[in-house]
Amino acid sequence: MAGAPAQGVDQHGGGRDLALTGVPANAKAAGLTVPNTLSPELAGWIAAQGSNRLENATADIPFFGYRGDGPLLPAPGDLPAAGHLVEASKTEPDKNTYLVLHGQRGADPHYDYGTHFVFQGHEAGATGYITRVNLDADAAHKVTLLSTATTDGKPLPDFDGSTWDPWARRLLFTAELGASGGVWQSTLDGKRTEDISGALGRGGYEGIQNDSAGNLWVVEDSGGATVPGTNAKLPNSFVYRFVPEDKGDLKHGKLQALQVLSRRTGAPIAFQPMDAAHPKGNAFSDDTKDLHTYGLSFATKWVTIHDTATGPASAGYDANALAKAAGATPFKRPENGQFRPGTGFREFYFDETGDTNATSTANDGYGGWGSVLKLTQADPKADTGTLSLVYNGDEEHTGLDNVTFLDADHVAFVEDAGDALHTQRGLLDSAYLFDLRVNYAHGAQPVRFLAEGRDPSATLDSAFSGRTGFQNDGDNEITGIHASDGDPSPQGILGAQRPTPFADGWRLFWTQQHGDNVLWEITRR
Repeated sequence: MAGAPAQGVDQHGGGRDLALTGVPANAKAAGLTVPNTLSPELAGWIAAQGSNRLENATADIPFFGYRGDGPLLPAPGDLPAAGHLVEASKTEPDKNTYLVLHGQRGADPHYDYGTHFVFQGHEAGATGYITRVNLDADAAHKVTLLSTATTDGKPLPDFDGSTWDPWARRLLFTAELGASGGVWQSTLDGKRTEDISGALGRGGYEGIQNDSAGNLWVVEDSGGATVPGTNAKLPNSFVYRFVPEDKGDLKHGKLQALQVLSRRTGAPIAFQPMDAAHPKGNAFSDDTKDLHTYGLSFATKWVTIHDTATGPASAGYDANALAKAAGATPFKRPENGQFRPGTGFREFYFDETGDTNATSTANDGYGGWGSVLKLTQADPKADTGTLSLVYNGDEEHTGLDNVTFLDADHVAFVEDAGDALHTQRGLLDSAYLFDLRVNYAHGAQPVRFLAEGRDPSATLDSAFSGRTGFQNDGDNEITGIHASDGDPSPQGILGAQRPTPFADGWRLFWTQQHGDNVLWEITRR
């Protein structure tokens, strides 16, 4: 159903408010394609799509969102089978990083590529790669392939998160691959791409974000083991802070993990595996329930789990294992986080995706539907702070993933509920606008400003899902939600400035992942 307008704030002392009218969710039905629906105050424009041919295409990577291992659509009557691909593998461009830059070059030495760019890592495929969408360019120069391998020749992994570090002058990309995951850095032209997981560790890393001190905050998405008979998963993911020795060099420093203290005992809320004494681990513990109870706050501290000054920096280490050993606090897949503008980097908001299963018995009070949490500290370098619940998810608002602030009081979280939950609830993904001045403990709900539909390619892929030999995901996913004015200086890191949505150079992007893999820009009508 449609929601009430979100009450906006006047960022200009007389400018236009951010007031968006809610829209209903789109239903999922077999064989049905559905257009995206935006709040009537907004409009969407295609900045790039998967079938855009790269200006410097290779046989293996010819398009923005497709490998070169098959046709973009199946031939009439063709069906997947073992060893037979009916369509090309879709590479799923993921999180977006927007920058305004001068002097950028591309494959054509005589072409002016402009000044406005969106960078992506790609999440799926045999290997990953990095692309740059040239927003000022013509069709022939629209998308540039920047990198497919590290400087020492190793293929890139599938990437998920991304950001720009203005002190190191590097693009950063995360791989959500557990013991094979980690963080990679790249120059803007892609000519020097390096694995820096020797310093930042390996884990199911997704969200990555700078603070004003030059630290990196990394949010992990590593699903835990399923408790038998419940469809509930153990909390198994951590929030990290990397403190570099020199903020211009990300190859040396210490990695810390967030530890939350129990209100009941004062002891750390630590990972609890399933064993004879705890057959359900801590999936249904009192502490897990407390973390998902409105009105409670918890003391926090950062615990150092690795330091390149005392440990090796040449090989990646298992950050998840070290966080568990140090008594850090696991969450229910906290995929992404950002600092609230105007708080001096004292407020960090992150989400939990949850179990993404309508039959999980953790949905009722134990975080199964996911949540939004707030970490408050005296400053970004502080070693202690306070954690509190902002929002508990429900069946209609769950699977929260990417995040961006649209102004100082409104933050957007978007869903990646997954195809199974889409079918269970009969609804596709949505993007929600949360007003941080609202107390969500009493039934208030965020405004749905984007109801994602399903394009024909994704509808076809959903029909093929589960067939032997079929490799692409069904249904579409919202990812890469990103508002920025593109400032590449330290003053431009997300959270440093109060956004002025759709004005003063601020632009909003998102990726409709899977299917046609469209990069959208949202503007005000």
